[in-house]
Amino acid sequence: MNQSLGRERPARGRLMKAAAELFYAQGIAATGIDSITERAGVARKSLYNNFASKDDLVLAYIRDRHQEWLDLYELRASTAESASDRVLAVFDAYIDHANAAYVHGFRGCGLLNAAAELPAGAPGRVAVREHKEQVESILSAGLAKVFAPDRAADLAEQLAFVLEGAVARAGLEGSAERLVHARAIAASLVDAV
Repeated sequence: MNQSLGRERPARGRLMKAAAELFYAQGIAATGIDSITERAGVARKSLYNNFASKDDLVLAYIRDRHQEWLDLYELRASTAESASDRVLAVFDAYIDHANAAYVHGFRGCGLLNAAAELPAGAPGRVAVREHKEQVESILSAGLAKVFAPDRAADLAEQLAFVLEGAVARAGLEGSAERLVHARAIAASLVDAV
């Protein structure tokens, strides 16, 4: 039984890697199970041994993307010297995300791209909303170290809007340049208040 589990873990990892590449490059609806298993080099049965359905795989993909972003943020935040730097680390993590080596180039936030394809109330869409709420909460927590809680929450919402707009434009343009500009806007808003 342990040998069986050992074989499933590498298959799951290969499936997740293939799904992440294909979902990001082509979209969820355009990516079939056969494409994923072919890219992963595993049998179709392996997919269903690891995931109950394509929806289950999509949710796992979204959760992995969320964790990937949190890891980028934590890396940036770990070197922050001030509360303002921790706020700007959110923008830095998105810039790092945009500068990652994507096979077909940067296409914007993989989570928002996925959410756009999912029906309202779908578990994956709920997970994306929770991610975006957590990002705003991280901004708010950082700002609360500098400003009154109400002002911190208002400014966090404004910065979240600036960030999301920049991510959308950066995805359309295939470059992190808009995110760099958004970071400068965030820095000036934090400094001005």
